[in-house]
Amino acid sequence: MAFNPLEHAGIPLDRQVGNWRELDVEPIDPDQVDPYARCRVIAMNGIEVEAVMFSHSFTRCCPDMEVKRQLAEVRYIEQQQQKVVNWLLPGQASVLETTIAYEQVAVDLTAWVARMEPHPYLKQAYEFGLLEDFDHLYRYANLYELIEHRQAEKVVDALTEVMPGRPTKYHHRHPIDNAREPYDRTSAPPISKLHALTIMAAEQQTMNFYMNVGPEYMEPIARQLYQEIGLIEEEHVTHYESLLDPGETWWERLVNHEYNECYLYHSFMETEPDPKVKAIWDLHLNMELEHLRIACDLMRRHDGREPEEVLAPEVPDVLTFEPNKAYVRELLATQIDLTTLGAGYVREAHERFEWMQQRLNGEAPPPSEVVIDAHRERYGTDYRIETEGEHPDPRLRQTKGQAENQ
Repeated sequence: MAFNPLEHAGIPLDRQVGNWRELDVEPIDPDQVDPYARCRVIAMNGIEVEAVMFSHSFTRCCPDMEVKRQLAEVRYIEQQQQKVVNWLLPGQASVLETTIAYEQVAVDLTAWVARMEPHPYLKQAYEFGLLEDFDHLYRYANLYELIEHRQAEKVVDALTEVMPGRPTKYHHRHPIDNAREPYDRTSAPPISKLHALTIMAAEQQTMNFYMNVGPEYMEPIARQLYQEIGLIEEEHVTHYESLLDPGETWWERLVNHEYNECYLYHSFMETEPDPKVKAIWDLHLNMELEHLRIACDLMRRHDGREPEEVLAPEVPDVLTFEPNKAYVRELLATQIDLTTLGAGYVREAHERFEWMQQRLNGEAPPPSEVVIDAHRERYGTDYRIETEGEHPDPRLRQTKGQAENQ
């Protein structure tokens, strides 16, 4: 049955504040739960962090004290939700293991969104970024075995392949070539707005994560790789946030954020097999229904419009974490040579791209190449999970000797 968040009552706000017992959730056991459970947790954490940061940004621009108080009340609940969601992550996981899970989220979430995106320009934006996150997964997987002597198969569970994407050294572009054209808020399908918010939030959380955990490592190669990929995550956030129409009012953005949270909690509740985690998704959905109602009331009062003018009459098909191997392989075979120029994409290197490459990579190989060389030196080959056969691009295939070593 179709689900329309606008037609459902949520939990009253004064009943949503949790106590310490309720906030102290039991972490997931990655060896017992659905292999994609950690991905759903990481994705939803990014969504909740974006909700909080958006609310803070809105508050800083809002002169109405009553609205500020309303935003503060909802924002506190969003903070509690974020703590519950993020605290579901298993405490025994190393930072690097969690990093590999972050990149698995980036690959399979972005691939699913790209597959479902009806707008050709937005679809291309997601496909472009996907091949870069796919390569980041490969680089971190090699670092994982190099410094922790464990393999990424333990994390990705063969649901996501691990092999080179668009090589990370080619992700370093001139900043002005990272800004994309925005969708048109008056004509873009509602699902396109939800997709853009979702991927932007996921990449923003990854950027923040790498900024904070990178310097905690003692190993120089780990510190260097986090620094390099952390800068690329800045590029990705710029890439995705520029897709949002800047003409959307604060009230319009507010209802889109709350609707998107309802959509994602509904999606994860529908696809979560673990009863304890499912109960959290269900609870948070019912909390978000009230947040959405409040946002809609604010829009009516301050924007003079009905929320139905900008929101979908029902949530789209549930967002699903699932393998995307064939789709990713098709992109590897056809789009690996792309870079950006202005708001578009080209295959030829251009002046700004060459300048940035020389500036960053001219004196020494970047950490993303050093880590692969170090892995090959120690193990005789790079680390890969190629469940569907050899790499689609002949230039990036392992040699026969390398494959035998693995």
